[in-house]
Amino acid sequence: FLPANDIEATAATVHQLQQSPVVARIFLLSANAVTINGCETLSIDCPTSTATLSSIAAHSDTAYTLLYTKTTPLVLGQFALERLVQVASDTAAGMVYSDYYAEKEGVLCKNPTIDYQQGSVRDDFNFGSMLLFDAARLKAAVAECDAAYRFAGLYDVRLRISETASLLHLDEYLYTEVELDTRRSGEKQFDYVDPKNRAVQIEMEQACTAHLKR
Repeated sequence: FLPANDIEATAATVHQLQQSPVVARIFLLSANAVTINGCETLSIDCPTSTATLSSIAAHSDTAYTLLYTKTTPLVLGQFALERLVQVASDTAAGMVYSDYYAEKEGVLCKNPTIDYQQGSVRDDFNFGSMLLFDAARLKAAVAECDAAYRFAGLYDVRLRISETASLLHLDEYLYTEVELDTRRSGEKQFDYVDPKNRAVQIEMEQACTAHLKR
């Protein structure tokens, strides 16, 4: 499942996915009825809404569900998806994520992610952009959602999965993503106080509060 805004960029990612023997079906998440050969399109409101996660869960008919969260081209390393599936199967993790490379202004940089543990509740925790879910746990988490979030749906589902299963960090560089936000981290960390992000932040706080109560 991947968001589809830029047809050219999305087509490049689709081509990568179509080369993998472990990919059964490819779904485009789009508000504009985007179509690409070999893909199915799901009409969505927001890529991270509860409604979108519900649609993803409803169309997940394999053991694992891969979600790519960016709209820029994805470059997979050799056997990247096979490796994610193998680790997910061996560990019974609820979600597996890995380290990755980021291409910034033409320069390839290593982007290691960190281990997820109890208390890792930041809504902007860096998992990278490629997330492999155990489909059964994803469906169970979505079924439990009791709030219809526009922005915090994915965050809510992630927190629910973490309550019953591990979110496993695979310490391997499996793919490359293109980094478009080249601001320094010191500038990024104050995004949450930007007035235009207030509606987003309120939903994140509500989802986090509900998680802590559970």
